[in-house]
Amino acid sequence: MNEFEFINSIKQQYYRQSTLIKGIGDDGAIISGSSDRLVVVTDTMVENVHFSLKYMTYSDVGYRVMAANLSDLAAMGCKPQFYLLNIVAPKNTQNSSIIEIVNGTKELANRYNMDLIGGDTVEGEHLVITVTAIGSQKHGLKRLRSDALEGDVVFCTGYLGKSAYGLELIKNNQIDKTSEFIQSHIRPNPRCDFAKITSNIKRICLNDISDGIASELYEIAEASDVDIEIDWDELPINHQMKQLNQHQLMEYVLYSGEDFELVGTCSAVDWIQIEKICLNNNINISKIGKVRRKKDAKPNVTININEKLQTLERKGFRHGSLD
Repeated sequence: MNEFEFINSIKQQYYRQSTLIKGIGDDGAIISGSSDRLVVVTDTMVENVHFSLKYMTYSDVGYRVMAANLSDLAAMGCKPQFYLLNIVAPKNTQNSSIIEIVNGTKELANRYNMDLIGGDTVEGEHLVITVTAIGSQKHGLKRLRSDALEGDVVFCTGYLGKSAYGLELIKNNQIDKTSEFIQSHIRPNPRCDFAKITSNIKRICLNDISDGIASELYEIAEASDVDIEIDWDELPINHQMKQLNQHQLMEYVLYSGEDFELVGTCSAVDWIQIEKICLNNNINISKIGKVRRKKDAKPNVTININEKLQTLERKGFRHGSLD
């Protein structure tokens, strides 16, 4: 299959977004003006650094890199609209495998009526996939890491550490793709649903949990110039993980990456509404702490464990080999 045949094979038969004038087929895509603000995010994943084909299909890989981008858009309170896909593939990669990657991205993109508007495929030493996604954000909406205020409730969605625990099961050759933990690692579900149902709440400080909740909380604290206090007993942990030893459990819950859940802050008044909206839409959400006035020169994050308040170590997920 040559390049032109490949492009024709992945072209959409129709556009889902009314603002898209021209998608794939020319030197560039054309998008008409929008009344909302456009937000652009991008993520790159490299074989044996972010994923392994030993336990993932090409479709899984496409899905996962797409999920990472949609998680970023969700943290910005965006409606997903468009994406571009770049693939660097080794010479011996089959065309059918490239199509599988594209189809993996489309599985999520179709769920949110996104249009694939361009990209590139080139030959290289390693399999590398980059997705650039574009979403729309209502004017006046506050969703930045710098939007946390003293007195805010701190919350997070979903359960923490499931992706890292799933990867550990895979490393121990417990590869059961029906396992919710392995699914959390291979095919995480970005919280676009949360972004959609909370779009009428003006201010929610948000961060997606890609590098571990400790790292994400420090990013919020520094951007907003506040202290944050959380409570270990309030963190949402899947009951099956509670059989792990305390040290391992804390590593997974506090410092592991790629859960692609959301952590954020909001006013106490808005929290009541957010909690109710999430309950009505079957989204698990937990109040885990509070935003405090900064005590020292630098913002700090603390955690209450067994009624003892201690500084939360600043560390998080670091990309490395999956072998």
